[in-house]
Amino acid sequence: MSAPTSVSQGGKSVLLNQTLVTEFLLLGVTDIQELNPILFVTVLAMYFVNVFGNGAIMMIVILDPRLHSPMYFFLGNLACLDICFSTVTVPKMLENFFSTSKAISFLGCITQLHFFHFLGSTEALLLTVMAFDRFVAICRPLHYPSIMNRQVCIQVAVSIWAIPFLHALVHSILTSRLNFCGSNHIHHFFCDVKPLLELACGNTELNSMLHKALSTCASHFMVVVIFYAPVLFIYINPDSGSSLEKDRIIAVMYTVVTPALNPLIYTLRNKEVRGALNRKIRILL
Repeated sequence: MSAPTSVSQGGKSVLLNQTLVTEFLLLGVTDIQELNPILFVTVLAMYFVNVFGNGAIMMIVILDPRLHSPMYFFLGNLACLDICFSTVTVPKMLENFFSTSKAISFLGCITQLHFFHFLGSTEALLLTVMAFDRFVAICRPLHYPSIMNRQVCIQVAVSIWAIPFLHALVHSILTSRLNFCGSNHIHHFFCDVKPLLELACGNTELNSMLHKALSTCASHFMVVVIFYAPVLFIYINPDSGSSLEKDRIIAVMYTVVTPALNPLIYTLRNKEVRGALNRKIRILL
């Protein structure tokens, strides 16, 4: 019996009349090419603010003994998380502003999807834990040291990183097993479950049910507005009639804007953090 032949055509492998997608094309934030230079500069600036702002927070939380408390321990986790979260999507988005191919491999797409959901879910849990930490500190001040002791904080931190990793792993495995036999054009600037389900052929009911199960919890009001509201808008009903164009715009909020604003919201307005940062700067100078 002769071996089956395959032909590569624009990111698709044709095998015995069956087309299998080997790569996807990320169409980006907008279809208006004239906006790309402006968006590139804006997103790059926000990314630098995110990396340097959150990097500074991580440094002072680690180095300053006066900030070795549960509140700043979780803020340090948030700073690390925000850098990682944006790094999953922003570099590829910046590259595609001026790229002609805009291609991402199938494995790269599934990997990006995994880490996006892993880090996004981790942030949702972490914000909830931070809200609980402040609740205990304000409402149970005498019991706070025993409730939020070092061992508990470490166990909670491990849990809020490990559980979302497994949650995202289920997402990525189920998505990777879908059949993509049609278009390989993703109407988004990164690989996410919803736009991939739009391209899949065959039964996607299990993936859709898992996607609908995504839920979030409220923390501080400002973060609810700029992080949870966009997420809920997109994910609470993925089969709704909301346009992909709106989804892309809202996704920019929680992948680019929120991680850059978190240092201002949570720590740089805090007197203790500003004092620690000033002390480190004086030492360096």
